[in-house]
Amino acid sequence: MPIAGDFARRLPKAELHLHIEGSLEPELMFALARRNRIALPFPNVEAVRAAYEFSRLQDFLDIYYQGARVLVTDEDFHDLALAYFRKAAADGVVHAEIFFDPQTHTERGVPIGVVIAGLVSAQKTAAVELGLTSKLILCLLRHLDEDAGIATLREAEPYLEHLTGVGLDSSELGHPPSKFVRAYDRARAMGLKTVAHAGEEGPPEYVWEALDLLKVDRIDHGNRALEDPALVARLAAEGMTLTVCPLSNLKLCVVDDMALHPLRRMLDLGLKATVNSDDPAFFGGYVGANFTAVDDALDLTPAEITTLVRNSFTGSFLSEAQVSKHLVAVDNAVVA
Repeated sequence: MPIAGDFARRLPKAELHLHIEGSLEPELMFALARRNRIALPFPNVEAVRAAYEFSRLQDFLDIYYQGARVLVTDEDFHDLALAYFRKAAADGVVHAEIFFDPQTHTERGVPIGVVIAGLVSAQKTAAVELGLTSKLILCLLRHLDEDAGIATLREAEPYLEHLTGVGLDSSELGHPPSKFVRAYDRARAMGLKTVAHAGEEGPPEYVWEALDLLKVDRIDHGNRALEDPALVARLAAEGMTLTVCPLSNLKLCVVDDMALHPLRRMLDLGLKATVNSDDPAFFGGYVGANFTAVDDALDLTPAEITTLVRNSFTGSFLSEAQVSKHLVAVDNAVVA
């Protein structure tokens, strides 16, 4: 009998790979469209959900950017983020490090300050109402050029106190990490942590580049690293956290069947894997559903589930004292 539906869900956990724009549920999309008098290319919620069938990453991105058009005011971003925090808390998430894509909004004329103000407001509400802490990671869109990314970092400087890190997302193929070396140098000079999507659709070489050129603190996805034994050995030796997204991998055809998902193999190889939801409104579930999916398919043991949950904290950007406190809570929940 799968344990993830009860055991994993009741364990306190962190989520480290969540695109806040990808948590925009169709119902909220329509509500915000009405609020902002924006016409959507779909007649109703059911039509939006029917469109969520993808054969590759770009298919998803096309509809992802369409839906983001309804996000205009700080209130919109507040409502979006708080809706995610409430769902995450219901799955036992007590800390979340969420991505946001300022370029998706600034190119539509929405100032970066509006985006950040709404997200920070939701963070404060979630901390008080849900006891859920969070951090913001500003992501650069890799299909745009590096100069645009550097300009975005410049725009973000007045809001630096609210930011923890910089990431790299959007279309991976044809846009290697090496394209953003100067941007990442600047981000580190600003005191920001660095992460990057690598090895989802892109080859193992992209993971090498993220490590050696961008000097990342975490790898987002990293599935294709398993094709390179030397890379696997390095990731294991360095204790590099991989923010794995099972339902996303299935929905975007990174894996053909959840039974073939590499998560257990990652654990067997000594890799520091975590379970995350990526873009849950589009991919069929939040973090609890992701644990359930891999448990149903891979029959994970309680010890493996616990390792994944512990990794979510030790791989976070929380202080050592905060991590230690959360690990004690995990251990207490395991024996409860």
